Amino acid sequence: MISRIPMASGTVDPSKPRGAQGSAASANINNRNPNERHEGEKQAVASVRPPTQRHLSPFVITERPEEKQLGFSARHLSVKDFLLLKTLGTGTFARVWLVKLRDERAKSDSVYALKILRKADVIKLKQVEHVRNERRTLADVSGHPFITTLIASFSDDQSLYMLLDYCPGGEIFSYLRRARRFNENTSKFYAAEITMTIEFLHDAEGVVYRDMKPENILLDADGHIKLVDFGFAKQIGDRETYTLCGTPEYLAPEVIHNSGHGLAVDWWALGILIYEFLVGQPPFWDQNPMRIYEQIVEGHIRFPQTMSPAAQNIISLLCKTNPSERLGHISGGSARVRSHPFFADINWDDLYYRRVKGPILPRVDHPADTGNFEEYPDPDPKAQNVYTDDMRSKYEALFSDF
Repeated sequence: MISRIPMASGTVDPSKPRGAQGSAASANINNRNPNERHEGEKQAVASVRPPTQRHLSPFVITERPEEKQLGFSARHLSVKDFLLLKTLGTGTFARVWLVKLRDERAKSDSVYALKILRKADVIKLKQVEHVRNERRTLADVSGHPFITTLIASFSDDQSLYMLLDYCPGGEIFSYLRRARRFNENTSKFYAAEITMTIEFLHDAEGVVYRDMKPENILLDADGHIKLVDFGFAKQIGDRETYTLCGTPEYLAPEVIHNSGHGLAVDWWALGILIYEFLVGQPPFWDQNPMRIYEQIVEGHIRFPQTMSPAAQNIISLLCKTNPSERLGHISGGSARVRSHPFFADINWDDLYYRRVKGPILPRVDHPADTGNFEEYPDPDPKAQNVYTDDMRSKYEALFSDF
């Protein structure tokens, strides 16, 4: 399989966050003294129901966020409240740990994923706006069955923290690499869950995701997807944005042209993803990124003869180089995607409410099993950038969401 490097550029957006900054849980906590608030926040984390028991409707997620008790800003939580068990993944400015609460009253099998972002690195790499967007978006969408759940966020002198559900199945990319390609039923199942996720992000939240790829899709213990890494997500509604970000093989033509792009880029990426599931690699590929961009702009996709007509057709319609002609963005929106013959045998309600198991069931021997993740070396404290007083005076107010 090919290796891919995400790309990004951007500027700081100091606008006031739109997202839900709390819930009924955090509102009650804030009425207590500091020690009680600290205990209350730990209890709020410990009492969060497992994702398989939530089954929240889109109405509750969007219209009654206070009922979620998820995605709150914890002003008294500390990294010291958690045992850092093992690194699950690393990025250019973040590290994700498997953690559990130190509190002896917490359930012994309750584990979480803690995303730690060094403030100095976020600033040096010009990722402040993306990090703020990620925290804001995850707070708004927490509770959706196919999106990683932000339980709480907090910060300290050097770092930002996002406490998330742990998804023990690992990246779908790993299963695709081992299998080389998925059969059509497997591809269809995961494409359908991703379709519902894009539909929710676009129609309920006006959010463009902008980084769809197998590496950003995890599997839970029942074989359902969890979309992770919302660093490039942004609420734009029916407006356009110009930030160049994403992964080269998945960029839509309008992103490459820098002509302004909107929600339609996610439908393009869905077409690329379905192709990669079925073939084992994306349709546009070259060792030279500039050649990849040329292929994308040309928009000519070569299909294997073994691919079904329905699969070829939906990919062709999703990968229209003109976004105004693209399935998902044309009249009828996401409903036209769901009604395509490729998804003819999908029961959408059964899928959303997880009444069926996924076609790939990861081996998970216990709740804290990390066997489906790669091994990573421990971080080197000497190599870490320091968040200086000068940085703090310029940027600290922008991290107040956490």
